[in-house]
Amino acid sequence: MREVIADIEREFMLIGRYKELVATADGAEERRLERSSYILLRRLEVKGPMSIGQLAHAFSLDTSTVNRQTTALLRGGLAERIPDPDGGMARKLRITEQGLRRVDEERTCRLNGLASVLKSWTPQELASFAEGLAHFNASIERAVE
Repeated sequence: MREVIADIEREFMLIGRYKELVATADGAEERRLERSSYILLRRLEVKGPMSIGQLAHAFSLDTSTVNRQTTALLRGGLAERIPDPDGGMARKLRITEQGLRRVDEERTCRLNGLASVLKSWTPQELASFAEGLAHFNASIERAVE
């Protein structure tokens, strides 16, 4: 079992190459979102407005870390602070129209890169891989709750 987990760890380490592979695929590296920005914006896109505390909890990060990351989003016009729609005391962050456009551009780059890497895979291999990743990510979500 330990050997298989070591194999998985190695494969995850090698996935880091993928970022470099697709980062310059279309020469758009200057407009690419940083990984942390993309992840935070995607969460805001999917879940709606969230406080810094909620984002920190969702990603098991310190609030000071999320605060620094969201400050960059606010300065870049990719997110905005709003009053809590539910009437709570904490202000929430909401993705802006510009943020939605940038997330869509980033997602397109990532999808194109993945399509390039996975073009020789069969539909069954793709489905199996997607299922395995979904199961893995669900395990991560349960572990951090």
